[in-house]
Amino acid sequence: MELISLLHSSPLLFIGLVFAVGLLVGSFLNVVIYRLPVMMEREWQDQCAELNGKEALNNESFNLNVPRSRCPNCNHQITALENVPVLSYLVLGGKCSQCKTGISLRYPLIEAFTGLLSGIIAWQFGFDWACLGALLLTWSLIALSFIDIDHQLLPDSITLPLLWLGITFNLSATYTDLHSSVVGALAGYLSLWLVFHAFKLVTGKEGMGYGDFKLLAALGAWLGWVLLPSIILLSSLVGAFIGISLMVLRQHQRDIPIPFGPYLAAAGWIALVWGHDINTAYLSWISA
Repeated sequence: MELISLLHSSPLLFIGLVFAVGLLVGSFLNVVIYRLPVMMEREWQDQCAELNGKEALNNESFNLNVPRSRCPNCNHQITALENVPVLSYLVLGGKCSQCKTGISLRYPLIEAFTGLLSGIIAWQFGFDWACLGALLLTWSLIALSFIDIDHQLLPDSITLPLLWLGITFNLSATYTDLHSSVVGALAGYLSLWLVFHAFKLVTGKEGMGYGDFKLLAALGAWLGWVLLPSIILLSSLVGAFIGISLMVLRQHQRDIPIPFGPYLAAAGWIALVWGHDINTAYLSWISA
Protein backbone atom coordinates (compact mmCIF):
# COMPACT_ATOMS: atom_id res chain seq x y z
CA MET A 1 0.00 0.00 0.00
CA GLU A 2 2.87 2.38 0.75
CA LEU A 3 4.35 1.75 -2.71
CA ILE A 4 0.98 2.44 -4.35
CA SER A 5 0.63 5.68 -2.40
CA LEU A 6 4.17 6.67 -3.35
CA LEU A 7 3.59 6.02 -7.06
CA HIS A 8 0.29 7.88 -6.93
CA SER A 9 1.86 10.92 -5.27
CA SER A 10 5.08 10.96 -7.31
CA PRO A 11 4.39 11.24 -11.06
CA LEU A 12 8.08 11.28 -12.01
CA LEU A 13 8.74 8.07 -10.09
CA PHE A 14 5.74 6.43 -11.74
CA ILE A 15 6.83 7.52 -15.22
CA GLY A 16 10.35 6.23 -14.56
CA LEU A 17 9.05 2.89 -13.33
CA VAL A 18 6.74 2.50 -16.35
CA PHE A 19 9.61 3.41 -18.67
CA ALA A 20 11.76 0.65 -17.10
CA VAL A 21 8.89 -1.84 -17.40
CA GLY A 22 8.47 -0.75 -21.01
CA LEU A 23 12.11 -1.62 -21.72
CA LEU A 24 11.55 -5.12 -20.35
CA VAL A 25 8.33 -5.52 -22.31
CA GLY A 26 10.17 -4.34 -25.42
CA SER A 27 12.61 -7.21 -24.97
CA PHE A 28 9.68 -9.63 -24.80
CA LEU A 29 8.08 -8.01 -27.85
CA ASN A 30 11.22 -8.80 -29.83
CA VAL A 31 10.52 -12.46 -29.05
CA VAL A 32 6.85 -12.13 -30.03
CA ILE A 33 7.66 -10.34 -33.29
CA TYR A 34 10.07 -13.06 -34.36
CA ARG A 35 8.42 -16.19 -32.97
CA LEU A 36 4.68 -15.69 -33.39
CA PRO A 37 4.75 -15.81 -37.23
CA VAL A 38 6.99 -18.90 -37.07
CA MET A 39 4.56 -20.53 -34.63
CA MET A 40 1.66 -19.75 -36.97
CA GLU A 41 3.51 -21.16 -39.98
CA ARG A 42 4.32 -24.36 -38.11
CA GLU A 43 0.70 -24.71 -37.05
CA TRP A 44 -0.45 -24.31 -40.67
CA GLN A 45 2.08 -26.92 -41.82
CA ASP A 46 0.89 -29.39 -39.18
CA GLN A 47 -2.76 -28.79 -40.11
CA CYS A 48 -2.00 -29.39 -43.79
CA ALA A 49 -0.11 -32.58 -42.93
CA GLU A 50 -3.05 -33.77 -40.82
CA LEU A 51 -5.51 -33.10 -43.65
CA ASN A 52 -3.29 -35.14 -45.97
CA GLY A 53 -3.14 -38.00 -43.48
CA LYS A 54 0.52 -37.42 -42.66
CA GLU A 55 2.37 -37.02 -39.39
CA ALA A 56 3.03 -33.56 -38.00
CA LEU A 57 6.15 -32.00 -39.50
CA ASN A 58 7.16 -30.07 -36.38
CA ASN A 59 7.58 -32.26 -33.32
CA GLU A 60 9.91 -30.00 -31.35
CA SER A 61 8.40 -27.44 -28.99
CA PHE A 62 8.57 -23.90 -30.29
CA ASN A 63 6.64 -21.14 -28.56
CA LEU A 64 7.23 -17.86 -26.77
CA ASN A 65 9.00 -19.66 -23.89
CA VAL A 66 11.02 -22.43 -25.51
CA PRO A 67 13.58 -22.90 -26.84
CA ARG A 68 15.79 -20.35 -25.12
CA SER A 69 17.05 -17.53 -27.32
CA ARG A 70 20.33 -18.35 -29.06
CA CYS A 71 22.80 -16.72 -31.41
CA PRO A 72 21.75 -17.75 -34.94
CA ASN A 73 25.39 -18.05 -36.00
CA CYS A 74 27.13 -20.03 -33.22
CA ASN A 75 24.04 -21.32 -31.30
CA HIS A 76 25.28 -19.70 -28.07
CA GLN A 77 22.45 -19.57 -25.53
CA ILE A 78 21.71 -15.99 -24.47
CA THR A 79 22.18 -15.58 -20.72
CA ALA A 80 20.07 -13.34 -18.49
CA LEU A 81 22.89 -10.78 -18.22
CA GLU A 82 23.18 -10.70 -22.00
CA ASN A 83 19.46 -10.01 -22.29
CA VAL A 84 19.17 -6.80 -20.25
CA PRO A 85 17.28 -4.33 -22.47
CA VAL A 86 19.48 -1.83 -24.36
CA LEU A 87 22.28 -2.02 -21.77
CA SER A 88 23.45 -5.50 -22.78
CA TYR A 89 23.65 -4.41 -26.42
CA LEU A 90 25.84 -1.46 -25.48
CA VAL A 91 28.10 -3.50 -23.18
CA LEU A 92 28.55 -6.23 -25.81
CA GLY A 93 29.23 -3.65 -28.49
CA GLY A 94 26.35 -4.98 -30.55
CA LYS A 95 28.02 -8.38 -31.00
CA CYS A 96 27.56 -11.94 -29.76
CA SER A 97 29.73 -12.58 -26.71
CA GLN A 98 31.03 -15.84 -28.22
CA CYS A 99 31.41 -15.57 -31.99
CA LYS A 100 31.36 -11.74 -32.23
CA THR A 101 28.71 -11.82 -34.95
CA GLY A 102 26.85 -8.52 -35.16
CA ILE A 103 23.47 -8.24 -33.44
CA SER A 104 20.78 -6.31 -35.28
CA LEU A 105 20.34 -2.75 -34.03
CA ARG A 106 16.61 -3.30 -34.34
CA TYR A 107 16.44 -5.20 -31.03
CA PRO A 108 17.60 -2.38 -28.73
CA LEU A 109 15.68 0.16 -30.83
CA ILE A 110 12.41 -1.70 -30.26
CA GLU A 111 13.21 -1.93 -26.54
CA ALA A 112 13.98 1.80 -26.33
CA PHE A 113 10.95 2.67 -28.47
CA THR A 114 8.65 0.61 -26.25
CA GLY A 115 10.11 2.21 -23.14
CA LEU A 116 9.65 5.71 -24.60
CA LEU A 117 6.02 5.18 -25.63
CA SER A 118 5.28 3.55 -22.27
CA GLY A 119 6.70 6.59 -20.47
CA ILE A 120 4.54 8.92 -22.58
CA ILE A 121 1.46 6.84 -21.69
CA ALA A 122 2.33 7.08 -17.97
CA TRP A 123 2.79 10.86 -18.29
CA GLN A 124 -0.49 11.28 -20.15
CA PHE A 125 -2.76 9.00 -18.08
CA GLY A 126 -1.13 9.00 -14.67
CA PHE A 127 -1.51 6.32 -12.01
CA ASP A 128 -4.87 4.96 -13.12
CA TRP A 129 -6.50 1.87 -14.62
CA ALA A 130 -6.72 3.78 -17.89
CA CYS A 131 -2.92 3.79 -17.94
CA LEU A 132 -2.79 0.00 -17.68
CA GLY A 133 -5.17 -0.43 -20.60
CA ALA A 134 -3.32 2.15 -22.69
CA LEU A 135 -0.06 0.32 -22.04
CA LEU A 136 -1.55 -3.00 -23.15
CA LEU A 137 -2.86 -1.34 -26.31
CA THR A 138 0.50 0.35 -26.97
CA TRP A 139 2.51 -2.85 -26.58
CA SER A 140 0.09 -4.76 -28.82
CA LEU A 141 0.29 -2.09 -31.53
CA ILE A 142 4.10 -2.23 -31.50
CA ALA A 143 4.10 -6.02 -31.93
CA LEU A 144 1.48 -5.86 -34.69
CA SER A 145 3.34 -3.13 -36.56
CA PHE A 146 6.64 -4.96 -36.77
CA ILE A 147 5.04 -8.30 -37.59
CA ASP A 148 3.16 -6.60 -40.43
CA ILE A 149 6.37 -4.97 -41.67
CA ASP A 150 8.16 -8.32 -41.69
CA HIS A 151 5.40 -10.63 -42.93
CA GLN A 152 2.47 -8.45 -44.08
CA LEU A 153 0.43 -10.21 -41.43
CA LEU A 154 -1.70 -9.03 -38.50
CA PRO A 155 -2.28 -12.14 -36.35
CA ASP A 156 -5.80 -12.84 -35.09
CA SER A 157 -4.21 -14.01 -31.84
CA ILE A 158 -3.46 -10.34 -31.11
CA THR A 159 -6.12 -8.32 -32.95
CA LEU A 160 -9.19 -10.27 -31.76
CA PRO A 161 -8.32 -10.30 -28.02
CA LEU A 162 -7.41 -6.62 -28.41
CA LEU A 163 -10.91 -5.88 -29.72
CA TRP A 164 -12.64 -7.63 -26.81
CA LEU A 165 -10.25 -6.08 -24.32
CA GLY A 166 -11.16 -2.61 -25.59
CA ILE A 167 -14.87 -3.31 -25.11
CA THR A 168 -14.13 -4.73 -21.63
CA PHE A 169 -12.30 -1.59 -20.51
CA ASN A 170 -15.14 0.55 -21.84
CA LEU A 171 -17.76 -1.31 -19.81
CA SER A 172 -16.89 1.33 -17.23
CA ALA A 173 -16.40 4.07 -19.88
CA THR A 174 -12.63 4.15 -19.42
CA TYR A 175 -11.91 5.70 -22.83
CA THR A 176 -15.40 6.10 -24.27
CA ASP A 177 -18.91 4.92 -23.46
CA LEU A 178 -19.91 1.33 -24.21
CA HIS A 179 -22.29 2.30 -27.03
CA SER A 180 -19.56 4.26 -28.82
CA SER A 181 -17.15 1.37 -28.27
CA VAL A 182 -19.42 -1.24 -29.85
CA VAL A 183 -20.40 1.04 -32.73
CA GLY A 184 -16.70 1.88 -33.18
CA ALA A 185 -15.82 -1.80 -33.52
CA LEU A 186 -18.57 -2.35 -36.09
CA ALA A 187 -17.82 0.83 -38.03
CA GLY A 188 -14.08 0.19 -37.95
CA TYR A 189 -14.44 -3.23 -39.50
CA LEU A 190 -17.14 -2.38 -42.04
CA SER A 191 -15.51 0.83 -43.27
CA LEU A 192 -12.34 -0.90 -44.46
CA TRP A 193 -14.32 -3.95 -45.57
CA LEU A 194 -16.33 -1.74 -47.91
CA VAL A 195 -13.19 0.00 -49.19
CA PHE A 196 -11.59 -3.39 -49.79
CA HIS A 197 -14.47 -4.72 -51.86
CA ALA A 198 -14.98 -1.46 -53.77
CA PHE A 199 -11.29 -1.40 -54.69
CA LYS A 200 -11.40 -5.06 -55.71
CA LEU A 201 -14.54 -4.47 -57.82
CA VAL A 202 -12.91 -1.58 -59.68
CA THR A 203 -9.36 -2.91 -60.08
CA GLY A 204 -9.70 -6.66 -59.67
CA LYS A 205 -6.98 -6.53 -57.00
CA GLU A 206 -6.97 -6.75 -53.21
CA GLY A 207 -5.83 -3.43 -51.75
CA MET A 208 -5.42 -4.60 -48.13
CA GLY A 209 -5.73 -7.62 -45.88
CA TYR A 210 -8.51 -8.67 -43.53
CA GLY A 211 -6.17 -8.07 -40.61
CA ASP A 212 -6.44 -4.33 -41.30
CA PHE A 213 -10.23 -4.54 -40.85
CA LYS A 214 -9.78 -6.26 -37.51
CA LEU A 215 -7.15 -3.82 -36.30
CA LEU A 216 -9.34 -0.80 -37.07
CA ALA A 217 -12.26 -2.59 -35.40
CA ALA A 218 -10.09 -3.04 -32.31
CA LEU A 219 -9.12 0.65 -32.33
CA GLY A 220 -12.79 1.55 -32.67
CA ALA A 221 -13.59 -0.66 -29.68
CA TRP A 222 -10.96 1.14 -27.59
CA LEU A 223 -11.49 4.74 -28.69
CA GLY A 224 -15.06 4.85 -30.01
CA TRP A 225 -16.51 5.70 -33.40
CA VAL A 226 -15.90 9.45 -33.01
CA LEU A 227 -12.13 9.07 -33.47
CA LEU A 228 -12.32 6.64 -36.40
CA PRO A 229 -12.34 9.36 -39.11
CA SER A 230 -9.19 10.90 -37.59
CA ILE A 231 -7.47 7.50 -37.46
CA ILE A 232 -8.36 6.64 -41.06
CA LEU A 233 -7.37 10.06 -42.40
CA LEU A 234 -4.08 10.22 -40.52
CA SER A 235 -3.07 6.65 -41.38
CA SER A 236 -3.94 7.18 -45.05
CA LEU A 237 -1.96 10.41 -45.28
CA VAL A 238 1.11 8.94 -43.59
CA GLY A 239 0.87 5.73 -45.63
CA ALA A 240 0.53 7.63 -48.91
CA PHE A 241 3.43 9.95 -48.08
CA ILE A 242 5.80 7.16 -47.09
CA GLY A 243 4.73 4.91 -49.99
CA ILE A 244 5.21 7.64 -52.60
CA SER A 245 8.53 8.67 -51.02
CA LEU A 246 9.85 5.11 -51.18
CA MET A 247 8.84 4.79 -54.82
CA VAL A 248 10.38 8.14 -55.75
CA LEU A 249 13.61 7.20 -54.01
CA ARG A 250 13.40 3.77 -55.69
CA GLN A 251 13.63 2.00 -52.36
CA HIS A 252 10.43 0.08 -53.01
CA GLN A 253 9.12 -1.52 -56.20
CA ARG A 254 5.59 -0.65 -57.27
CA ASP A 255 4.47 -4.28 -57.47
CA ILE A 256 5.48 -5.00 -53.86
CA PRO A 257 2.61 -4.25 -51.42
CA ILE A 258 3.19 -1.85 -48.53
CA PRO A 259 1.71 -2.99 -45.18
CA PHE A 260 -1.02 -0.65 -43.92
CA GLY A 261 -1.06 -2.01 -40.36
CA PRO A 262 1.83 0.13 -39.03
CA TYR A 263 0.12 3.31 -40.24
CA LEU A 264 -3.17 2.31 -38.61
CA ALA A 265 -1.31 1.46 -35.42
CA ALA A 266 0.56 4.77 -35.39
CA ALA A 267 -2.62 6.75 -36.06
CA GLY A 268 -4.47 4.75 -33.40
CA TRP A 269 -1.78 5.43 -30.81
CA ILE A 270 -1.79 9.15 -31.58
CA ALA A 271 -5.57 9.13 -31.24
CA LEU A 272 -5.28 7.30 -27.92
CA VAL A 273 -3.00 9.98 -26.48
CA TRP A 274 -4.07 13.18 -28.24
CA GLY A 275 -7.16 12.24 -30.26
CA HIS A 276 -9.70 14.34 -28.39
CA ASP A 277 -7.36 17.35 -28.40
CA ILE A 278 -6.91 16.96 -32.17
CA ASN A 279 -10.68 16.72 -32.72
CA THR A 280 -11.32 19.77 -30.53
CA ALA A 281 -8.67 21.81 -32.34
CA TYR A 282 -10.04 20.77 -35.74
CA LEU A 283 -13.64 21.63 -34.83
CA SER A 284 -12.50 25.00 -33.46
CA TRP A 285 -10.58 25.67 -36.69
CA ILE A 286 -13.45 24.89 -39.07
CA SER A 287 -15.92 26.89 -36.97
CA ALA A 288 -13.67 29.93 -36.74
